[in-house]
Amino acid sequence: MGLSGPELVKAKGTITEPVILTLKDGSKATLLPFYHTDLDTPKLPSSLVDFLYQEFNKEIEKGDTYPQLNQLTRTEFTDYWFGAFTAILFDGTDVSLTPATKWEEVVLGTYYIKPNYVGRCSHNCNAGFLVNPRFRGKSIGKALGGSYLKWAPILGYTYSVFNLVFVTNVASVKIWDSLGFDRIGYLKNAGILKGHETPVDAILFGKDL
Repeated sequence: MGLSGPELVKAKGTITEPVILTLKDGSKATLLPFYHTDLDTPKLPSSLVDFLYQEFNKEIEKGDTYPQLNQLTRTEFTDYWFGAFTAILFDGTDVSLTPATKWEEVVLGTYYIKPNYVGRCSHNCNAGFLVNPRFRGKSIGKALGGSYLKWAPILGYTYSVFNLVFVTNVASVKIWDSLGFDRIGYLKNAGILKGHETPVDAILFGKDL
C-alpha cells in the first residue's frame, strides 16, 4: 500500500458526510467517502469491494482505458483503489450498505484519490475513475470529476495530475477539458491498447486545487 495522503501538507479536514449530487437527467445520487481504514469494517461491506474489484478487472480486460496488462488480485485491487481515499456514488438518496445489496443496481461509479508522488511531492494527487457501464449516458463521469475537485483540497492536496489519458478515451478528455484542466504534457505512443493497430498517444492533465 502506498501513501494515504500528503506527507508535508496538513489536511483541511476529514470527509465524513455524504453529498447529494444532481445528475444530468435530474435524478439524485449519493456520494459516500471512504478511507483506507474502512477496509474490512462494517462501514465498507466486503461484497461491495468484491463488486468494484470485478468491475475494475472488466475494465482492465477491455484494454483501452487503464494501463494495466493483467487483471489484479483482490489484494492488489484494494491496495490500488482503497489505499488512501475512495469515493463511491450510489443511485438515489436512500443508500443501504448491507452485504445483501445488489451493488450492480445501485453503484453508479467510484474514484480514488492518492498522492501521485512520494515524500516532498506527495501534495500532488492523482485519481482514477470508474463508471458502472449499466448507467452510462447520465454524465456520471463529469459528476464524479466535479466532486473530486471539491474533496481533493480538503484532503490536503494542492495540485492534480492525471498521468495517462489516452486520446482515444474521448469521453474522459472532454470531461477534463470542460472542468478546466490544463493539458500539461503529451506522451506519444503511450499505450498499446486493444482495438488499435498502432500505439495510442496520451494527454497529461493538471489543475490547481
